[in-house]
Amino acid sequence: MTILNADLTVKRGQATMVERIALRVAAGQSVTLIGETGSGKSLFAQAILGTLPPGLHAQGTLHIEGAPVALDDPKALASFWGHAISVLPQEPWRALDPLMRAKQQVAEVHRLVAGNTDAAAAASEDLAALGLGQAAERYPFELSGGMAQRLAIAAARAGGGRIVVADEPTKGLDLARRDEVAQRLKRVTDDGGALLTITHDLALAAALGGEILVLRKGQLIERGPAEQVLKTPADPYTAELIAAEPRHWQKTPSARRGTPVLSAQGVTVERGGRQLFESLDLVLHAGEVVGLCGPSGVGKSSLGDTLLGITAPATGQVTRGNGHARMRFQKLWQDPPAAFAPHLALGQGLDDLMALQGIPRDRLPPLLERLRLEKGLLARKPDAVSGGELQRLSMARALLLEPVFLFADEPTSRLDPLTQRDVIQMLTSLARDRGIAVLLVSHDPKLIDSVTDRQIAL
Repeated sequence: MTILNADLTVKRGQATMVERIALRVAAGQSVTLIGETGSGKSLFAQAILGTLPPGLHAQGTLHIEGAPVALDDPKALASFWGHAISVLPQEPWRALDPLMRAKQQVAEVHRLVAGNTDAAAAASEDLAALGLGQAAERYPFELSGGMAQRLAIAAARAGGGRIVVADEPTKGLDLARRDEVAQRLKRVTDDGGALLTITHDLALAAALGGEILVLRKGQLIERGPAEQVLKTPADPYTAELIAAEPRHWQKTPSARRGTPVLSAQGVTVERGGRQLFESLDLVLHAGEVVGLCGPSGVGKSSLGDTLLGITAPATGQVTRGNGHARMRFQKLWQDPPAAFAPHLALGQGLDDLMALQGIPRDRLPPLLERLRLEKGLLARKPDAVSGGELQRLSMARALLLEPVFLFADEPTSRLDPLTQRDVIQMLTSLARDRGIAVLLVSHDPKLIDSVTDRQIAL
């Protein structure tokens, strides 16, 4: 039985953003969309969900569980949300209520959408299954990025919709948590549901199986069984995408250390009343790229915030040396939407920054070109660009300030393998050339091993 039947094109006015894609997903079937950042994967999914950004519209036909959907009615799909179709969002911060505790968020969906009379018990079971049992009474701002992602997954699945659309469900998660999420997603198809996944994580695509669709620049260029596409791709672009995974990278030669830029002595960090780690000593040098590893929720982001002076250590001392201004100690956020004003055009935000700091405007175009960003993106607001594009724009913003230290918190978690490889190469090259000390967080051990001079494990 076909649960989801879509034959859609996405347009902005008369311009085509995503060429026609015909998709039939049966009960028990998994379909995964892969491709470079900005290829149209999320736009196609948004067309199915009825959540396209303003100015974009879908053309074609759409049936959900056999019922036709009027694409010209912006509210037509709302009646399917939660009950028939649920979403695992790319940005958990946009899906979670900042004033509601974790367990309450999941229980509310069980009660109001699924009609579960024992919603609290069901929510506790969901959180425990995703390793969040101890976080039931925490607010979203008290959770790590990976923990927030798992909470969003629990809330989305609580409604019981047979069709699940998962947008980058494993970004920011360590390997063990990624495997747990893959198993949880496979339950959707095991239970007779339909799963549509958007991901840059080719290991996740392989684990989910089913059919893979490869998109590039708004066009479908290859489709087929997951094992066939990933092992013997027919299109050269698909082969290039697979070859760009970190496991295929060459080891970057170690840099010669410059002068110390930042140090920590006996630092203990606490968050939400819980001690994350204690008595950490650390020295970072100019031009050095240091990897920071550890499972989700262990305190990697909290350590970065402490080194930057955003939060204070419970004990110990952080010294930012060489008389550099605080502005030159910068962070690349794991979730860039949290770092951009949602109602301000991206270009206006960058213009304001350059005006405030006296930065010559001719510094921006070369950065955009090197980060493979089109100038036209600057006219849009943060919610009108892809997650990967927004992440690279956050890199451009930080680099405009000529940092001496960069805390790079999962800076490529939203990027496809090709763009990730290019951006990491650019970041490490800039660190060497400009004497920037970089503390790089990643859940991918292959990436960390390939590009860092040394590693710290929490």
